[in-house]
Amino acid sequence: QRQLVESGGGSVQAGGSLRLSCPTSEYTGSNLCFGWFRQAPGKDRKAVAAIRIGDHGLFYSDSVKGRFTVSLDNAKATLYLQMDSLSPEDTAMYYCAARLDCSRFSPLSYPGTYNDWGQGTQVTVSS
Repeated sequence: QRQLVESGGGSVQAGGSLRLSCPTSEYTGSNLCFGWFRQAPGKDRKAVAAIRIGDHGLFYSDSVKGRFTVSLDNAKATLYLQMDSLSPEDTAMYYCAARLDCSRFSPLSYPGTYNDWGQGTQVTVSS
């Protein structure tokens, strides 16, 4: 099991932006997908964005669609989550995750469908 490492979290005022990063150099193959999840205190961990390598598909939860952008820089082997127009409701621990076989479940499916995880990076948005 490989360990992912997120970075880029922090504190920001409502309306601000942050960009999260997650190196992915240990992962190769066309059947992969990478996801960004978040978990607020007392709530379940849920997917907010994902990218499917095989068809370059991008996926977003309704709560972040139009505000967050997921991308994969192949040259830098790094997964990003650009977060704009942040609101206090976005406050959570954010996790990067990798799934080795993306053929069965939606990339936004529940956390158990992902194989590897990072430790998380905290995002706090103040009003």
